[in-house]
Amino acid sequence: MKEMRKPTTHAIAAALEEKPPVSPARRERTRLGTLGRSRARARRRAPFRSRLFATLLLFAVVPTIAVTALWTGTASRALSLLSSGSAWERIARSGGAAVEAARRSPLSEQQRQLLDAHETELRQSVELARRFDFLANRTMRLIAVGALLVVVLVTVGASRVAGHLSRQLSRPLDELVGWTGLIRTGQSVPEQTERRGAPEFEVLRTGMRTMARDLETGRQQALDAERAEAFRESARRFAHELKNPLTPIRFAVERLRRSAPDELRETVEVLAEESARLETMARSFAQFGRLPDGPLAEIDLAELVTRTAKSAVPDRLRLDLEISPVLPLVMGYHEPLVRAVTNVLLNAVDACGVCGEEAHVVVRVERDVLYGEDAVCIAVRDSGCGISAAALAHIFDPYVTTKPGGTGLGLAIARQTMTAHRGVIEVTSTPGAGTEMRLRLPVTGVQGA
Repeated sequence: MKEMRKPTTHAIAAALEEKPPVSPARRERTRLGTLGRSRARARRRAPFRSRLFATLLLFAVVPTIAVTALWTGTASRALSLLSSGSAWERIARSGGAAVEAARRSPLSEQQRQLLDAHETELRQSVELARRFDFLANRTMRLIAVGALLVVVLVTVGASRVAGHLSRQLSRPLDELVGWTGLIRTGQSVPEQTERRGAPEFEVLRTGMRTMARDLETGRQQALDAERAEAFRESARRFAHELKNPLTPIRFAVERLRRSAPDELRETVEVLAEESARLETMARSFAQFGRLPDGPLAEIDLAELVTRTAKSAVPDRLRLDLEISPVLPLVMGYHEPLVRAVTNVLLNAVDACGVCGEEAHVVVRVERDVLYGEDAVCIAVRDSGCGISAAALAHIFDPYVTTKPGGTGLGLAIARQTMTAHRGVIEVTSTPGAGTEMRLRLPVTGVQGA
């Protein structure tokens, strides 16, 4: 029997520190609990406008009260120092006693006149000191009342200014906070709102609108990418399952053609046509199920479009080719681009076959600018019946078709090819006047991705 090893100190500490795994449900409950507590704390706090109003008001009132109190105290201290009524009373009493004592002494006429003048000046000085004390006391009261009035006026004015500023700041901020909730939930932001607050808030609104549009575009692109990947996966599986029985079916049809009696010839031909249609369908699904690939090369789109248009547009339709004389080469995959242009041209041919006596297809290849760089635009216009607005929103969706026996993958493959080349495919249609599709490809193509 092997000797059992005792656990070391590090092993025991590691075992004690090891935390049990947390389940996703528990993490979600923890997150929701934390979010709930945060929202409860936010609700317990005073509204932003009230807090802003109180802050602005305190910034105005507290310094005013402090300055007023300091000024009142200084004025009171200065008046009390200047007040000398009590001193003059003591001087008057001592001076009066001195004058009485002097009067009892033998004095000349001139001395008596000087003594009377001194007594008069003493009484006048005491009267003036009494008046100053009276005015000083009344002035202190006026100063206190004035200080209180100043504080009240400043408080009222500050409250009005603080209320205006709090409204000018809180309303736009509350609006923008509400917009963040709309953006978080994927809802649209209002395009036109009442102008509130400073002009900087309008700049912020414009920036948030742009951000919301960019987020919505990114979210839609992510959803489209997920849907496209799901469609491609389904197409690959369908093409694989469809190709497996097609090979023995095709061999069996060829054998029946050689040995079938005359009365079964028509039936064998029907089987051959249907097997060929299924093979074409399987090829379309296989093409849609994989991204464009192959050797990268510089492609002359003028030559590519010219050859493809002459082979795809039948002679019964008038074909107008408008090719710019000097076009840059585009870096990309040749065969996928041929398939994309062919699919667009076949749609134009089918549209011309439904409506119009003078059916014709116009193909233009010209210079363009895309993403701020040189590009080439391939425009295909037909003289068909046009496409309704409701159907126009879904023409690039896989498996959407109005043609009997169609797979609904032609335009989906064309858009997939444009996306792989960093290009775009656009469509404009007027019911009764035809449809125009534009394939816009940057010159750098795949290399710019």
